[in-house]
Amino acid sequence: MRRLGGARRLHRAAAAATFRRPAEVPGLPPARPTYAHLALVGGATRGHLRSVVTSAAAGSPAPTPPPAPPLARVPPGTNILTLLRSRGLLADVAGEGLEAAAAAGPLPVYCGFDPTAPSLHLGNLLGIVVLTWFRAAGHTPVALLGGATGRVGDPSGRSAERPVLGEADLEANISSIRAILEDLLTRPGPAEHGPPPLILNNHDWFGGVSLLDFLRDVGKFARVGVMLSRDSVRSRMAADAEGLSFTEFTYQLLQGYDFVHLARSHGVRVQVGGSDQMGNMVAGLDLLRRLGGVDGKGEDADGDAAATASSPGGSSTGCYGLTFPLLTKSDGTKMGKSASGAVWLAPSQLSPFKFYQFLLTSVPDEDVITFLRMLTFLPLEAIAGVEAAMKGEGGAYAPGDSQRLLAAEVTRFVHGEAGLAQALAATAALRPGAATVLDADTLETAAGEGPSASLPRGEVVGRPLAELMAAVGMQPSKAAVRRMIAGGGVALNNEKVGDEGRVVEEGDLIGGRLLLLAAGKKNKMLVRVEG
Repeated sequence: MRRLGGARRLHRAAAAATFRRPAEVPGLPPARPTYAHLALVGGATRGHLRSVVTSAAAGSPAPTPPPAPPLARVPPGTNILTLLRSRGLLADVAGEGLEAAAAAGPLPVYCGFDPTAPSLHLGNLLGIVVLTWFRAAGHTPVALLGGATGRVGDPSGRSAERPVLGEADLEANISSIRAILEDLLTRPGPAEHGPPPLILNNHDWFGGVSLLDFLRDVGKFARVGVMLSRDSVRSRMAADAEGLSFTEFTYQLLQGYDFVHLARSHGVRVQVGGSDQMGNMVAGLDLLRRLGGVDGKGEDADGDAAATASSPGGSSTGCYGLTFPLLTKSDGTKMGKSASGAVWLAPSQLSPFKFYQFLLTSVPDEDVITFLRMLTFLPLEAIAGVEAAMKGEGGAYAPGDSQRLLAAEVTRFVHGEAGLAQALAATAALRPGAATVLDADTLETAAGEGPSASLPRGEVVGRPLAELMAAVGMQPSKAAVRRMIAGGGVALNNEKVGDEGRVVEEGDLIGGRLLLLAAGKKNKMLVRVEG
């Protein structure tokens, strides 16, 4: 076990008079607002918004993030269910009395994360956010790595069985996801002074248990009829001609025993998860009751199963299940996937720039306020101010301001200040008509989002620019490029080219290896120079 420590824009004159510069971010250049960022003015309760907007001047450095806005505070005694409900993070509860139990004292709470990929994704972020709110309210968060259950695969929400991972891949995934959890669960914010989080791996208690021992000690208390009634099982059996494998069928029993073990060994009283996990939670509460409760001295296998089905958990076990809504748009589509795949949290799987761009471009106006409540730690008063500004009810607002706020704050939480700075720099560099000074790292970050070409150094250095641009297909001919240069439409590394005979020089290569060509505001290409 491991414990861890701890957006009308303002007239320039008005902006100069009213913008109060917050503290600088350590390790970054002096903070300077560089995009539409919503902020409260005159206190959160007044709900007045201001858009701090400046644009990078020609030849200016890449933008740095605006300082982090004030985050929500959780006063002592705050009831966690009330807090989650106010932010749209409470779907259902299994077991009566959770609200009273949460008000009575700390409740260790766990959320499971199966290592089926090298990274968690945007949908998983909700579980981390919920654990963070629990921690902010004084409850110990437990993140459970499914080192054992990941070898089986949860059938919930699946139309087919998950592929079996090799041991090396599984262990690499566990290590990567553990690092993500360690990082995010200890981020500065509303929970930084809460109880330290605990990260566990269920393979630690399942790894040494034989099948016979598990069937004898746990399996005999499971009822097949109840297991078959779970939505995750019935939906798979109805939709899949091959039905459900026995391995997948037993997943709910393994997850159920996780709850038993955590309750008895770590005092965990609450399991949280997406709304598709309620069946597994009920299975855990039922199993816990049948095994005699937290202390093993309560009901047993002869207890009333119907009572558990109608009112699982609660007074009989002192343990509870709590689900949060899945991350979906108002049209019912899942939010956690892009056209190119999952929206990963690990920068090795998806760059902070692409993560930021997904949030910036994929959330419609009708959903942005909901996602601000669910995915950020901004005060509800600030979010209400954003919503009022969107409706034209006071405060200046420009289209997309709320999406920029959402993208910035979620990127800041997941990737930190440096990740947000990288995302903003790449966004500015690739913006049509941008004139931001470039660096190699920024260009490499943004390279996957647009056309690129790789050429030997000898085919780039010393070559007329018009010839190079025609060669990589940006214009049909050298003459077409020269006409664009004459019309002021060509840029090299975000600097306008005025000489039709301009030759590419060694000093033009950014980082000694990259060029950014532009033919018009939107037609850009990254050229990688090899050798």
